[in-house]
Amino acid sequence: MKTAIEEREGKAGFERYLSFLQESHRHYEISVAQVLKRNFTSLRSMMRPAFLRHLLALHPFESIYSRASRYFWTERLRRVFTFGSMYMGMSPFDAPGTYSLLQYTELAEGIWYPRGGFHSVVAALVRVGERMGVKYRLSTPISSVELDAQGKRAVGVTLEDGERISADVVIINADLVYAYSNLLPQTSYSRSLQRRSTSCSSISFYWAMDRKIPELTTHNIFLAEHYRESFDDIFKEQLIPKEPSFYLNVPSRIDPTAAPEGKDSIVVLVPVGHLLDENQGIGRKGLDVQSKQDWDAMVAKARQTVFATVEARTGARNLQGALVKEIVNTPQSWKDVFNLDKGAILGLSHSFFNVLCFRPKTKHPSIEGLHFVGASAHPGTGVPIVLAGAKLTSEQVLEGFGMEKPWQGKTTGKQDLREIDRVHTLPLLSNIHIVVLAVVFAVCLLLYRIRSSSCVNLADIIDRS
Repeated sequence: MKTAIEEREGKAGFERYLSFLQESHRHYEISVAQVLKRNFTSLRSMMRPAFLRHLLALHPFESIYSRASRYFWTERLRRVFTFGSMYMGMSPFDAPGTYSLLQYTELAEGIWYPRGGFHSVVAALVRVGERMGVKYRLSTPISSVELDAQGKRAVGVTLEDGERISADVVIINADLVYAYSNLLPQTSYSRSLQRRSTSCSSISFYWAMDRKIPELTTHNIFLAEHYRESFDDIFKEQLIPKEPSFYLNVPSRIDPTAAPEGKDSIVVLVPVGHLLDENQGIGRKGLDVQSKQDWDAMVAKARQTVFATVEARTGARNLQGALVKEIVNTPQSWKDVFNLDKGAILGLSHSFFNVLCFRPKTKHPSIEGLHFVGASAHPGTGVPIVLAGAKLTSEQVLEGFGMEKPWQGKTTGKQDLREIDRVHTLPLLSNIHIVVLAVVFAVCLLLYRIRSSSCVNLADIIDRS
């Protein structure tokens, strides 16, 4: 890392890089302690002194790009250390500076991959539930959440086939905006959610190749030459950029179960704008929610751009000819298949007034027994963040029943440490400091006595005269 950075930024560049890490480390530690592990149920939740004293240190009112520009002086490295904001579906020119923590986690803690792909995480959670007696009903669409006669408590759900299932608590992990708009009675709040800014969408390719592509590594990011303009196309025009940046992952590099021997599997994510509904689409550009006929052309353009870019920059040849199977997701399929509002793959935006107490709550504000978990609920998007949110939701449910939280108060027992492993804190003051302070104190005391003696003598002279 040192050599690579100094090659681009000069000798002082690596020191600035360490300063960037220091700042992003603070963003990470403060966010985990004060945001990720805490619920923000009202504006009062933000008034906690422990949170407020750290607020400005999180740089929420500056963009990731402006913060990174303080430490990286070449445009190349500014792009390298800001593209990660797309993990939340935001432009680096708009995402709060706090989210430099995304780059920090990759650099300081590494990238973890579950063998078998991310669905193995889901499968593991299912097995935990089954061991505890949970019964899963798959392919069972829900048409609405049932409320009591006063509309103040959730009492169950109604399935699309008309069956009603009673429940003491309902937890919704569907897209939150979809749930408020389609599973619950319409309110001014549900309509306001549809007007909030959202994350981007994507055209995602899942490719099976008939051979290995040695020019590609596990993680590959290809950035557009016209960096800012490409984000403007996505977030201001809600289009596919003329020159898209994209992320390409080859899971078969590290997971032999991801592809047959001698072959590769590839996942490509091309960020694009989200869908515009009928009202948003009037008089402006964008991906019209009704324009399904355009997707074939846009997918073809994205595919050709990926092939051409990879071949031009890596030297790979005839990728199109190596492709034997393809699955594609577009903004329209994200909406139709997964009920994602506007096809926005990462839920609501993470701008300042869409997070903390401003983000939709994990508990419905006026309906008892109704909770939410997912990308658009607090604390936000991304698998680790959503799992942290699931814990917050679980705590609220247990509190509602007056039950103990099984993960609190548990200790693993004291571990006997060898002397070499004990933490030794240095004294606040060394012996040298103590001697210097003693000398300074003695001098000050001597000067004080001399001054006092002079004042007494002067007083005697005045009295005599």
